[in-house]
Amino acid sequence: MKLRQLAAAVMLLGACLAGAAWAAGKVDPLASPLPGAWTSDGRDYSAQRYSPLTQITAANVGKLGLAWYDDLGTMRGIEATPLYADGVLYNTLAWNITSAYDAKTGKKLWTYDPQVPREYGRYACCEPVARGLAMSGNKIIIGTLDGRLIALDRKTGKPLWTTETFPEETKDKYAYSITGAPRVFGDMVVVGQSGGDLGVRGFVAAWDVNTGKKRWKFFLTPNPEGKLDGEASDPIMDMIRKTWSDEGMWKTLGGGANPWDSIAYDPVNKLVFVGTGNSSPHSQFYRSPGGGDNLFVCSIVALHADDGSYAWHYQLVPGEEWDYTCTSSMIQADLTIDGKQRQVLMQAPKDGFFYVLDRKTGKLISAKPHVKTNWNLGFDANGRPNVNPAVRYDTDPVLVYPGPGGAHNWFPMAFSPKTGLAYFPSYQSGFVYARQEGWTPQPFRSNSGWGGYSGDALKKRIELQKQADADEKAWLTAWDPVKQQVAWQVPLPRHGNGGAMVTASNLVFEGTTKQTYAAFDARTGKVLWEFPTQSAPVAGGITYMLDGVQYVAVNAGWGGGAAQVERGAGTELPRANARLLVFKLGGTKQLPPLAKTDPIPQPPPLRGTEAQIQKGAQLFADTCAQCHGRLAVGGVKDLRHLTPETHAKFNDIVLGGIYKDKGMASFADILKPEDAEAIHDYLIARANEDWGGK
Repeated sequence: MKLRQLAAAVMLLGACLAGAAWAAGKVDPLASPLPGAWTSDGRDYSAQRYSPLTQITAANVGKLGLAWYDDLGTMRGIEATPLYADGVLYNTLAWNITSAYDAKTGKKLWTYDPQVPREYGRYACCEPVARGLAMSGNKIIIGTLDGRLIALDRKTGKPLWTTETFPEETKDKYAYSITGAPRVFGDMVVVGQSGGDLGVRGFVAAWDVNTGKKRWKFFLTPNPEGKLDGEASDPIMDMIRKTWSDEGMWKTLGGGANPWDSIAYDPVNKLVFVGTGNSSPHSQFYRSPGGGDNLFVCSIVALHADDGSYAWHYQLVPGEEWDYTCTSSMIQADLTIDGKQRQVLMQAPKDGFFYVLDRKTGKLISAKPHVKTNWNLGFDANGRPNVNPAVRYDTDPVLVYPGPGGAHNWFPMAFSPKTGLAYFPSYQSGFVYARQEGWTPQPFRSNSGWGGYSGDALKKRIELQKQADADEKAWLTAWDPVKQQVAWQVPLPRHGNGGAMVTASNLVFEGTTKQTYAAFDARTGKVLWEFPTQSAPVAGGITYMLDGVQYVAVNAGWGGGAAQVERGAGTELPRANARLLVFKLGGTKQLPPLAKTDPIPQPPPLRGTEAQIQKGAQLFADTCAQCHGRLAVGGVKDLRHLTPETHAKFNDIVLGGIYKDKGMASFADILKPEDAEAIHDYLIARANEDWGGK
């Protein structure tokens, strides 16, 4: 028998043995899935996004071709990691529309639309995206933008149970939404929520996977009324409360710390790890005037899985005020460090450092920057970051590295136990921060407290931002977490390169802002294969085995938060129809040619006064930029490129809500007609500034 045939036979035997144990209930299928399966967001509880499959290798990956694809019927960002089991591929889109496919042919088996109210798009920081699904036995579980957990029958797509995760009494107070994937850990499903930019009080909750009944709930910031909540977080609420000022706008806006993406589970130590988001409002001057660490913003919090009680926490950015969310993917591994075997938890969040923690105790083992940073002066003997006082901004603009786009945002990280390296898209950037004088909060609007958009402050902001732009770089980074150093890097065009996936045949797959899906040698970074996708795949890919054939699947749909940091010529990516792409060796399918795009219309003449335009700039930054990009560049719809017809009905769109069915709800509750006019004046000014050049 040839060596390759022998290897295949061994893998098949292993799969059969594993399958028998799996069917007999001796193995948790989410902790240890079959070799050819991908049954949870990170493939298994370690969330390493590492597959043991080896049919596709460095020697033959050049023969990878398109096996089938599905047009997803949207131009919005698609961020979900698909799931695969038993011959069926499961996928979810914007508005949580979920489908099942025959994983060999692409035939659609069923589709379920939870009918999310389109006006909820206004509450989504970065488009109404969904980053994934959960699977448990015969169930697929979705977390909807409007806060429902829904369990579907895997075979039919019919709902089995539905649970509301947002407290009814807070819906008029907090702009909660769900954009992250729910996670199933044993017999419970755990989910967080989004909304930190609009003002929320973060929490994480666990629900019974078979009934949808609540198991436990843990709040991540203090109760603004100073009372207990009757939840698992109550015993340590006094400790949390002492890290916040007695006064401050956190009492109105909830404080933030919402766990909008990464949640992980350690079945050995029976701990649930929760990565928490940014503060609300961002500016600590307004949020917590007396300072303080403001627990648990930008932290990793470990909870006992059985009852949600507190185990430990590590705060990565004390008193966070730069939009440094710590919700990036968390990976577990056992590493030999200083001659000792350590159970570790790894994360590379937006703040630019790569952290290695002891996952039993939460103690910092090591942390090193992988991009240019200036917010952190180092770590003390207890592992606490020393925040640079110079980056605590006031009304005078300061340049801070990284910027709010993050050195590594939500795009999933992968880890190979074979190479010992972690793989993730990294982004070097800076941003100019300043506090807005006399700012007042308003729920359901972006509540940063940032200013400096007029007068001398604007002039300084522009000059400092030029320096930051000159430092901008992007890579696929391979990082050695033991040595805490770069192993290799591949330069890529700009921010927004997709999530990573790695295989036992030493291949790393990643979507790129060259609008390709690519395979790299996991040991050297050499580019081995690229496929033009027409839209940058920001999502994490998967690989699976069906009838002896290895497939690779990824969603290609540019948008979401990545599109919001577009700016200037050469950085604005066109959007094509989003697609689910599935590859195999020898695949021969072809994508249809791109449709022709209409020329950018000539903008109307300038009409607003300088004062009106400056007012519109601040209102746009507070109300519109989260969907339409800073300085009105890019985003879900580039508002510099409006047609004459759209200009004519601008107020009907913004105040009248005539595009509510497209996700553009009315803002009449927080904008007056004169505010809408000022925003319109600003957009016309921006269109005239850039027309013909960007």
